[in-house]
Amino acid sequence: MREKWLGGLLALCLLLPGVAAAEVLVLIQGYLGEDDPWRRSGISTVIQRAGWQDGGHLLEGSDGVRRNGPERRAAKSFYTLALPTEAPLLLQVRHLERYMAYLLARHEGESVYLIGHSAGGVLARLYMVQHPTVRISALITIATPHLGTGTAEAGLMASQSPFGWVAPLMGAGSINRSRGLYHDLSREQPGTLLFWLNRQPHPASRYVAVIHTGGGLFGLGDLVVPEWSQDMNNVDALRGAVVSVPVSGEHTLNATDGSLVLDLLRRLQAS
Repeated sequence: MREKWLGGLLALCLLLPGVAAAEVLVLIQGYLGEDDPWRRSGISTVIQRAGWQDGGHLLEGSDGVRRNGPERRAAKSFYTLALPTEAPLLLQVRHLERYMAYLLARHEGESVYLIGHSAGGVLARLYMVQHPTVRISALITIATPHLGTGTAEAGLMASQSPFGWVAPLMGAGSINRSRGLYHDLSREQPGTLLFWLNRQPHPASRYVAVIHTGGGLFGLGDLVVPEWSQDMNNVDALRGAVVSVPVSGEHTLNATDGSLVLDLLRRLQAS
């Protein structure tokens, strides 16, 4: 299996124009990721041990974007973001735009890689489609519902049911706050954001989809997003232009994903 996707990656590298060595990683979390899953999962530690500097966590304030991190810029840096992950994607992307403007100015002319987990992968792709002139060296998505997921539909139904009225009293207020996001991540059909996004021209870049499959609880793998939806090759606008990488795992991030991302980056840089 590993040899198969490495061969596919090599073939894609031969077809697409080369890119400079990676220098900036923007790590975009998924739904309910306010607690910074990139650091909590150990991925940031894996990346740092490979020579990447933790550039800090970006936040928004009344005076613009603030960064909790070292002043010194390194040859290779990664950043995490504070995002309203319960909000609809069209609202989240406005925040991402401000963060990206800050990072593009701070790292002018440097290679930028977007790494998105779950809904964060859709958010990153939405940003790229809305800003086609911004050069993104590659997009790597992990367990992302590119074609939607029934889990979001279940959440939407719950928010519209009598349970939605009592959810805040039970400490589940997120269900109501996430209603717009659930709609965005429901399985694509005419009139939905995903249906529109998946048929828009995508900018020239490298696209890699990490698919969590097998393993996990009772060997069932990702119970949140089905494998077919994680595969970016199933997106109409990107069909045949994506390297799909199946790995064993559940939906949540873990340190193994950090090692895999580093492996993918090394191969993309070497092409």
